[in-house]
Amino acid sequence: MMQQQKGPTISYPSSQDLRAIITDPNGVQKLVEWAEQLGKYLKEIGLTTSQIRALFGEIRQIQAEWGTNPQRAFRRLVLLKPKMAYRARKERGKAVGELVKVLDPALDYVIKAEPKDQEKNFQHFVEFLEAILAYHKAYGGE
Repeated sequence: MMQQQKGPTISYPSSQDLRAIITDPNGVQKLVEWAEQLGKYLKEIGLTTSQIRALFGEIRQIQAEWGTNPQRAFRRLVLLKPKMAYRARKERGKAVGELVKVLDPALDYVIKAEPKDQEKNFQHFVEFLEAILAYHKAYGGE
């Protein structure tokens, strides 16, 4: 017997799509398409700006530090994975966990990249998150 799903549902970007979004300079169209779907979905399931503020703030700090101390920034980036897992578990509802389901594997394409590509991939990761949040707001997210 199949269970009926309640509320909005979404498919997640495939590993090939995430690879294109994070590692391919020409993957920007895919980035926008997925960001819109995810932003709308996250709004529909109740993600609030305050739920992601700490996570986004940490990413901004890493971004700022990358120019002056890339080794420290990279270490903080790797440590972002357990922080995201904690936030996903700590927050009520499932919205933060749904965002982390996308961001965690996307982050792997930054962490596991050749050192020469890590900064570029990180910038693409930041752009992806910014686009998701922009669409979240555009669809009425608080």
